[in-house]
Amino acid sequence: MHGQNPLLCHFSETGRTRLSGVSNFCVPFHAKVRDPRANFEQSVRVLKHAKEVQPGVISKTSLMLGLGETDEQIYSTMKLLREADVDCLTLGQYMQPTKRHLKVEEYITPEKFKYWEKVGNDLGFHYTASGPLVRSSYKAGEFFLKNLVEKRKTKAI
Repeated sequence: MHGQNPLLCHFSETGRTRLSGVSNFCVPFHAKVRDPRANFEQSVRVLKHAKEVQPGVISKTSLMLGLGETDEQIYSTMKLLREADVDCLTLGQYMQPTKRHLKVEEYITPEKFKYWEKVGNDLGFHYTASGPLVRSSYKAGEFFLKNLVEKRKTKAI
């Protein structure tokens, strides 16, 4: 879509209920990894605009970790996504697909991924999946529905 608002308006007219952003990387690393035609700010603008055009849409994106990001960079990226009203976030381990791609700088521990899951929930994401093998669609429907049911039960009590 190249971040074009007319295409997003067309999206809103389709009646779709979910919009998934692309896999992202923390802001300082995004330009090194992604095609320059699809930068982080553009991805965030698309997700934010979709919510403005169709407030009921469920938005989701993901972060791949392991390129040498600091905790502060991860946190600030998560905060930017939440400020854009992103509902669901997945965090997974970046894996070097071929020798031509960037090398993995760090393998994130399962404990650290659990920490980021808690941070995501504390920031207000409706659903956060975080783990070494988590990918953008990682059990997304199953976990989102389970989480939604739990939240509704809590509100009813």
